[in-house]
Amino acid sequence: MNRADFRRGVRDATPILLGILPFAIVAGIAAANAGLDLSQAVGMSVIVFAGASQLAALDLLGRDAPLSVVVVTAVVINLRMLMYSASIAPYFRSFAGRVKAGLAYFLTDQAYAVTIAGYRAEGSVDRATYYFAVGGTIWLVWQIATVAGVLLGTGVPAAWGLEFTVPLVFLALLVPTMEDGPTTLAGITGGAVAVLGAGLPLNLGLLVGASLGVAAGVVSERYLDVEASRGH
Repeated sequence: MNRADFRRGVRDATPILLGILPFAIVAGIAAANAGLDLSQAVGMSVIVFAGASQLAALDLLGRDAPLSVVVVTAVVINLRMLMYSASIAPYFRSFAGRVKAGLAYFLTDQAYAVTIAGYRAEGSVDRATYYFAVGGTIWLVWQIATVAGVLLGTGVPAAWGLEFTVPLVFLALLVPTMEDGPTTLAGITGGAVAVLGAGLPLNLGLLVGASLGVAAGVVSERYLDVEASRGH
């Protein structure tokens, strides 16, 4: 393990922790409100380790939705990880299969965004060490803050407005990636449809928005001149 690249990964991940911390606290509070005890909440957080799908699943559990709907919703929300995996795969091409499997566990929106930016900025970095440092740092803070959220439960005043940090985290990740026509159109379409569909039952507006956003990006890419090397 390259210690310098490990420290660099931790350092590069540190700014995003300002958003991860309240996001995880919100997830912990949501788990407590859904009736999960500390061990169940931590178990879910460790196994799932995906903030958006955790919140959606907890919301559905709190409304006594069928388990099949909870599982399908979480899976569909996490389908975006397929795109992240395909994008980051060329950097991991030389790794053994067991190493790739281990690193895949740490793949999140934040880990992907920070890692890709780090790889593009420094081509000679120890890629496995750097990625592990970024993903491991996010994972550790996420678990600790989730425990804090469960313990705080409903004791957090609503005036703190922690829920507002969740969309801010994703906006902070989204805006830098809207770097050309297809990505911008995909982001705007997905966001607009998700907002318009916010009243749909079982969070279907989020799923419809994500699907139409991807479709808009794919279709527009066929008609616009986009460099293949930009990760599309």
